[in-house]
Amino acid sequence: MPKLEFFYDCGSPWTYLAFHRIESLAAEAGAELVWRPILVGGVFNAVNESVYEQRSNPVPAKIKYHAKDLGDWARLYGLEIGWPSVFPVNSVKVMRGAIAADAHGKLPEWSRAAFEAYWGEDRDVSQDTEIEALATRVGLDPKAMLAAIATPEIKAKLRENTDDLIQRGGFGSPTMIVDGEDLYFGNDRLPLLRAALGLSQ
Repeated sequence: MPKLEFFYDCGSPWTYLAFHRIESLAAEAGAELVWRPILVGGVFNAVNESVYEQRSNPVPAKIKYHAKDLGDWARLYGLEIGWPSVFPVNSVKVMRGAIAADAHGKLPEWSRAAFEAYWGEDRDVSQDTEIEALATRVGLDPKAMLAAIATPEIKAKLRENTDDLIQRGGFGSPTMIVDGEDLYFGNDRLPLLRAALGLSQ
């Protein structure tokens, strides 16, 4: 059985797109899907600071095309994606929440709810009230979730995942790694990922 690691941060719309397809892709391939929540800002700070340069000096034509491209992909996948009023978002709490939710078998549900809240409902998922709302949405205790994401163990696990991606050559979200070393970056690489897993297009 191939192993498919999915490194992700809910602050990326392209990651929301890939997240929407990754479970069914893994199931179709008979692959073990391993969720790896990360803090993408930590990745950018370490190995991809050009992201900040592009944001501070955007190319108008590329920005226009970016919006069209995102809309095209969203329609293809049947998703609602709008541009949030808070961008980029500080995703540290919500990504720690994914790790905390995993202890209750709720990581996919938590992550899906977080993506939908941020990209579909324009909710600022950096806020404690939104963390509590997400917990309620997926059937977890809101106060217990806030307590969990403040623990050293949860904080350390998010750092560990982020550092692991950097050490293995990753530079953003989403990153998919097959069998420990075959790396794919971005939603638009899902066809290549399918091929790597032996699936037809």
